[in-house]
Amino acid sequence: MQSLQEFLLEKGYSKVKLHLTKTNHFEIKASINGKKGLFILDTGASSSCVGFEGIETFKLNAEDSIIKAAGAGAIDMETKMAKKNKVKIGKWSNNKVALVLFNLTHVNTALANHNSKPVDGIIGADILKKAKAVIDYEKKYLYLKLQ
Repeated sequence: MQSLQEFLLEKGYSKVKLHLTKTNHFEIKASINGKKGLFILDTGASSSCVGFEGIETFKLNAEDSIIKAAGAGAIDMETKMAKKNKVKIGKWSNNKVALVLFNLTHVNTALANHNSKPVDGIIGADILKKAKAVIDYEKKYLYLKLQ
C-alpha cells in the first residue's frame, strides 16, 4: 500500500517539516517578501497574520483596516492590512497573499511563559486553502500543492 507521503509527492505536493512546541502548537518556517520568519500553523485562524513589529522586517506595505481581530484570549484588537505579499513555505510560494497585521504581544507572552520561542506571526487557513494543504499530524509534515 502506498504511503500518504508517496501519494502526495506523486500528486505534485511538496513537504515541509513541522515542529511541535511545548504549547502543543506546530511551528513552521516561512519567508515573506524574501525574509525568513517563524510562524505558528493555525488551522483555526481564518487569516494569516504578522505582528506589527514585522512591518519593517518583512517589508510590508501596511494600510489601515476596519477589521478587528479576535482570538487567543483577546478581542477587538486594532489591525492593519498588507496586500500582495510573496509568501514562501518550503518549495511552495504565492505572490498575492494578503496579511493581517496586529499586536502579537499576547501570543508571544503566552509562548514565553512556556519557554517557547517568540513567533513572527500565524499561518492561517487562507494560505492553507490556497496551497491545498494536507497536515500529517502523526509524522509532523505539512504538504503543500505546487502550482
